[in-house]
Amino acid sequence: MKTQNYENHVRYYPPHHFVFYPVVLVLLGLSLYFAFTSEEQSLIWLFIALLIGLITWVAFMLRQHYALGNQNRIVRLEMRFRYYVLTNQRLETIENQLSFGQLLALRFASDEELPGLTQRALADQLSPDAIKKAIVNWTPDHMRV
Repeated sequence: MKTQNYENHVRYYPPHHFVFYPVVLVLLGLSLYFAFTSEEQSLIWLFIALLIGLITWVAFMLRQHYALGNQNRIVRLEMRFRYYVLTNQRLETIENQLSFGQLLALRFASDEELPGLTQRALADQLSPDAIKKAIVNWTPDHMRV
């Protein structure tokens, strides 16, 4: 498996990103084309385009909402556990001082870097992107949704 780092940590779900969305975009494009070229049925085609757009938006929002909600909960629990194992202190005591984005970025830090980088993120209010760039030994997360 390829080593994960800042440049390649974004993950795609091929059936969704490379099949569903292209098909929907083609259908949306065709329906808009017919809406503007078919004089007598333009209103019907415009309604079809609107319906395809709405279905796409709902599919995207539901996919994101369910998967990310579950993943965020798991990541938060994982980070609490890792922080406790590494420092023998509960992350919950300082967790409210970190944004969830910062917490998500910290999960890529190695065990050696996590405690120090957490303190640095708190002290310097590092952005999630700055936290990711500060990581020297990247811990990959190949199981993200």
